Amino acid sequence: MSIAQTHPSPMGATQPASEVEQTYRKVTWRLMPFLIICYIVSYLDRANISFAKLQFMNDLGFSEAAYGLGAGLFFVGYVLFEVPSNVLMQRIGARRTLLRIMVLWGLISSAMMFVNSPTAFYVMRFFLGAAEAGFFPGVIYFLTCWFPSARRGRVTGFFMMGAAAAGIIGGPVSTWIMVHMSGLHGLHGWQWLFLLEGMPAVILGVVAYCFLCDKPADAAWLTTREKAIVLGDLAAEEQQAPGKKGHGLRNALSNPKVYVGIAVYFCVLVSFNAIGFWAPTIIRDIGVKDLVDVGWLSSLVFLAGALGTYFIGYSSDRKMERRWHLAASCAVVTLCFALLPLAHHSVALSIALLSLAAAASYGSFVVFWTLPPSFLPGDSKAGGIALITSLGGIGAFVSPTLVGAMKASTGSIYMGLTILGAISLAGALLMFFTTQRAGIAQAGR
Repeated sequence: MSIAQTHPSPMGATQPASEVEQTYRKVTWRLMPFLIICYIVSYLDRANISFAKLQFMNDLGFSEAAYGLGAGLFFVGYVLFEVPSNVLMQRIGARRTLLRIMVLWGLISSAMMFVNSPTAFYVMRFFLGAAEAGFFPGVIYFLTCWFPSARRGRVTGFFMMGAAAAGIIGGPVSTWIMVHMSGLHGLHGWQWLFLLEGMPAVILGVVAYCFLCDKPADAAWLTTREKAIVLGDLAAEEQQAPGKKGHGLRNALSNPKVYVGIAVYFCVLVSFNAIGFWAPTIIRDIGVKDLVDVGWLSSLVFLAGALGTYFIGYSSDRKMERRWHLAASCAVVTLCFALLPLAHHSVALSIALLSLAAAASYGSFVVFWTLPPSFLPGDSKAGGIALITSLGGIGAFVSPTLVGAMKASTGSIYMGLTILGAISLAGALLMFFTTQRAGIAQAGR
């Protein structure tokens, strides 16, 4: 069934459902492939240390705790600069913002090849996070300028598939670079990894400036009727929502739903990041020693994550239901993390549990990001989304740091994962007992 049978426009015309669907397909195919590629590169550059770790831990003498802290410090820089970056994006547009962000993070990511001590590792990870700050919430805000809420679950799911695709591609590519380029021109394999995977971001930043349009009204590739469809949907959404008069960052700060969103996002993010940063280590610890095999098995885990982003996001949109999808996904992640220690001696069962956890975790991430735009009015969207990602993003620091510290002290990764699973369960409970009263559930439906 089509979302709209007829479609009012600002010009007073009515478009048939087929024309509406065709317009949004056109917008989706124009924007989403490029944004997904950008996110793939973004996620590779922040998470490729999960593979580089398998070599530089020995080369540089790092401890598990040092790795976990360095992985987490990325998100300290990210959190500190995220709100200013997203507020600035609202003023200068996506093209200029992505140019700045992607060129800087690509150069810093490549410069990670020069790390030679824990201190240098910490500093570079912090500045990498500062450089990338604003990319993800900026794209989420950018999508609100092109898609109404009824379509946002699917396009957010498409975009989030970039993180899973990065894992699918990154495993085999990263381990191939590390194995086959080790020693070339006197560089370690992990140094080549950082160098080669950082450069695409610089190129894509320049392409983003030339390729993207900040708003539908600026899109020369849309006809007048197509612009009317998109702008009409967005205008109607603002007008139909009671009390949605935006006042920028101040409005977001005074909105209690934002703080509920921050807490829920924290819980969602800890498990999401645990899979991204620790899946290769888990696979190696269950007895898979060959780096290439680790890469391919990691791809299976992230393939499941990609499927989760699509099917859970699609189901949530089709049923126009958010709370059950988010809560059930968090519960599945909790169960899988709790069962992982029991599967320690079985590669097949461990990969199956990791894959199921990835599907549920990535799906919960997609469903969550359909909610904030629905309760953030007008000009407060950019600042509100950035507040949620920055403050809730503390979970991204807690996740790898906690697991690294627990592994260093106990010798096992599973205690840390169990704690993160409990946090995810707390997020599910919070969704039922708090967000409904705050009105997020109704807004997201």
